Amino acid sequence: MKTRVLSGLIMLPLLVIVILNGWVLYAGCLGISLMAAYEFFRGFKELEIKPSYPIAVCSIVALYLLGMLRNLAVKDGETAMSFISIFRSEHWIYLWIFGTVLACLLYLFSIEKRKLEDSMVTITGIFYVGFFCYTMGELGLTEMNLFVWLVIITAFGTDICAYFAGVTMGKHKLCPKISPKKTWEGAIGGILGSVILSGLFGLFFAKAFLPHCLIIGVIASIISMFGDLTASIFKRKMGIKDYGNLIPGHGGILDRFDSVLFTGPTVYFYVMLVMGYA
Repeated sequence: MKTRVLSGLIMLPLLVIVILNGWVLYAGCLGISLMAAYEFFRGFKELEIKPSYPIAVCSIVALYLLGMLRNLAVKDGETAMSFISIFRSEHWIYLWIFGTVLACLLYLFSIEKRKLEDSMVTITGIFYVGFFCYTMGELGLTEMNLFVWLVIITAFGTDICAYFAGVTMGKHKLCPKISPKKTWEGAIGGILGSVILSGLFGLFFAKAFLPHCLIIGVIASIISMFGDLTASIFKRKMGIKDYGNLIPGHGGILDRFDSVLFTGPTVYFYVMLVMGYA
């Protein structure tokens, strides 16, 4: 019980960040990205793979900085001649991708010290942790920032409902070689739970978008489970149980947010592309 209470107290500031939303959430996502990237890279230590955390920090900070400048430029649309207006173009994201990949490849130039895996894991960590989390912060700056709650609801709702459905009814293994305890019954229960919770959210807080909330509840729930299983694959290959011990009883930041890393982009791109709020 003491461990659970302590875990709740540690997670409370993260809930406050989501409630405040906007730039507070954006800054929070940056902090989570940097901590999660550190945990992710540290997990490869036993495999003697040495990704570059400094490159990851520079790349992730640059991504958030460019995103901040672009958002400010869009809001500052009337002063077209101001310096910040040059960041209005979406092509800056392509420059960031180019710069990130280039820096990771240049990391290999110390050929006597580096392996191909060092560069590949660096790139993977930056996009898997940094970019995926960034989309949640970016969603918090749009007029549809209320949908940030669906990122949390679908991720944690799926996890909790899948656990109880699996414990009470689980018989058929889902991916025994990846996560032996997960079952098809648990997965179905997780999806149903996510849809119900997303529907309730839409009914009480976004009634005009209720059908979209239900659809997101299904899609994000499935993607959430992919995120959980992906994290399990990484940890199995690394030979570790948890990425860290920051949250007692739950591991590190990345252990708690592995599903959110997948639901963040899912909800963001659904809102931007399907609902047309780009």
